[in-house]
Amino acid sequence: MKNIVSLLVTVALAVTGCEQDDFSFIPDFTDGFPGNGQGVSNLKDPGLTWSADSFEATIGAGNTFPTLTNTYNVGVTFESSRTDVATISSDGTITLLGSGSTIISAKSAADNTYSASSASYMLTVLSASGSEPGDDSLSFESTGDPSSDDDISTTAFIGRITINYSQSGDATVKGDSYGYVSIDGNKVTVNNTGGEVLIYELTGTTDNGFFKVYGAKKQAIVLNGVNITNPDGAAINNQCKKRTFVVVKGTNTMSDSASATYTKENDEDHKAVFFSESQLIFSGDGMLTVNALNTQGKAGITSDDYIRMMNSPTVKVNAGSGAGNGLKGKDYVQLSNGALVVSIAADMAKGISSDDYVLVEGGTHMVTSTGGVAYDDEDAEYTGTTCVKADNYFAMTGGALTLKNTGNGGKGIRAGSYDFDETSHTLSDSYIMGGTLIITVTGREVNDVSAKGVKIGWVTKDGTGDRAKVTGNAGKLIISGGSITVNSTNGEGLEVKGDLTFDGGETHVTSNSDDAINCQGDLTVNKGFLYAFSSGNDAMDSNGNTNLNGGYVMAICTKGTPEVAIDANTEGGKKLYIKSGATVVAYGGLESGYSASQSVYSMSVTAGAWNALYDGKSFIAAFKAPSNISSFIVSAPSLSSGYKGVSVSGETKANGVWAADGISGGSSVTLSNYTGGYGGPGMGPGGGRPGGW
Repeated sequence: MKNIVSLLVTVALAVTGCEQDDFSFIPDFTDGFPGNGQGVSNLKDPGLTWSADSFEATIGAGNTFPTLTNTYNVGVTFESSRTDVATISSDGTITLLGSGSTIISAKSAADNTYSASSASYMLTVLSASGSEPGDDSLSFESTGDPSSDDDISTTAFIGRITINYSQSGDATVKGDSYGYVSIDGNKVTVNNTGGEVLIYELTGTTDNGFFKVYGAKKQAIVLNGVNITNPDGAAINNQCKKRTFVVVKGTNTMSDSASATYTKENDEDHKAVFFSESQLIFSGDGMLTVNALNTQGKAGITSDDYIRMMNSPTVKVNAGSGAGNGLKGKDYVQLSNGALVVSIAADMAKGISSDDYVLVEGGTHMVTSTGGVAYDDEDAEYTGTTCVKADNYFAMTGGALTLKNTGNGGKGIRAGSYDFDETSHTLSDSYIMGGTLIITVTGREVNDVSAKGVKIGWVTKDGTGDRAKVTGNAGKLIISGGSITVNSTNGEGLEVKGDLTFDGGETHVTSNSDDAINCQGDLTVNKGFLYAFSSGNDAMDSNGNTNLNGGYVMAICTKGTPEVAIDANTEGGKKLYIKSGATVVAYGGLESGYSASQSVYSMSVTAGAWNALYDGKSFIAAFKAPSNISSFIVSAPSLSSGYKGVSVSGETKANGVWAADGISGGSSVTLSNYTGGYGGPGMGPGGGRPGGW
């Protein structure tokens, strides 16, 4: 009887693309899958949370660091994104080493009881000496890219004007031999009519002031221990349309107020607490905090050109529930270095936003969102929040980016808008070549706005529902490097409306209620380490072909029929291809009618432990099975046997589920031919699919 049940289960797991009722002849063994243990479609959130999203610590002081809540006491690993700033031990003890910002993370892996989870906070470390005093120098050190005009060291300044704000009197000015500065209390306006390339240094404190500047040449604004609150609107309003360098020294704060009306003067924009008509290039070694407290939907920092972060300030943006976006660079946002920490709370708000692209090259950055879904009158549709939004494409080549969206309908990354190219509606390819990307999304679908870890591109359809025909789509994603972790509680983890290609890197994606990985075009794996886990739908799903040409793929689907571990659009004439060179480990069945250029086997494993694939001479790779899963479908080049309970001493990949070296020990396991998948071995002619599907 056991063998009969196992065969029926294998058949059930291989079914995909049809309604459940079409296969009512198959008994429901959902709660009795071999190796499944308990019902696994409803995994528990392990409840990992830090007591704060960000924390400032001083070297040599008695710091009380944020604490981790681990509701179910699951096993966690700790990481610091910059070990030159601070380290964290296996028991969570933090050691401060240098000034700067680092992301402190706690991670847990998925199993058949708990979903994968991660929790992070930004730790900013300050030196005990505080800020350095200002000087009268007219030159600056390189900020990391001396070949670019964005590097402040390439600009020749001819003068410095220092403005000191005061709580007890009027602001004072030093070095204004040009007569450009006018002062009304602590409301300071600079009108550079002569075209000199100047430095404006701001110091002091006011709770009723601002800094506004006009000019026709590039300029530098040095923030050196300045705290400006403008209860009526923008604290800094840059009306100069040329490149503006923002040098951050010491500790600085910019704020508006809940009563701020942002009334226009002379039809001038001031869309944010820190607003600029021109490019904003941040550098320096200090910290700037921007608080958007207004109820007018105004942002924290906005440039009507582009924004770039360079060596090596910490910029924090807090946008309240009545405010708007955190940081927006209209042309693009380029994070080359430093630390950007953004928190948004308003419905529909975006943490980092661009009308074109967002590029992460270096630095340590974090965005958190708690806002929900609301009706957008301008677009005539409901919209949710997004941690990073780019109307064209998203790219990452280095650095560390951590995104957390707890709002309903919220997304981690949303790149690619139908309206970006109004003529041809085309998009540039999104890509990830390096760096560390961690995304956690926990919200639910509201008003047809679904929560997703990553959504790339757009699709148009003729009709609605399952029978709707796709009439157009755009937006590709290429992953060739870096480390990517995406955990989505109630929606898809990684969704791409065009082709999705893995050419390297380490990718770990989980979803509790939908596909872990989904694409409208072809899904191709050439290189890299990939892990996809879903307890609510397919682990990997493509509306085109799924091509496994190389690399290491581990796909787990615990939902049961008609969902599978690795899917392709068989109904549309597409297919799952397993080519010679791919190393594949799957639980939950393969797409019907798959084509394999190398043998596909069933293998018993040790649940919750390391297991390996062997080619007769050496180990091909090792994979860590979730607890309570004791059998897998496997395929690999020259695969001759499996091994249970091996040890791994080498580097692990994809959030600790793959290893390619340092494998030893264990006991040999005999492999048997996999008999699932329509048209596959053991199914008979035609695969038994009714109606010639």
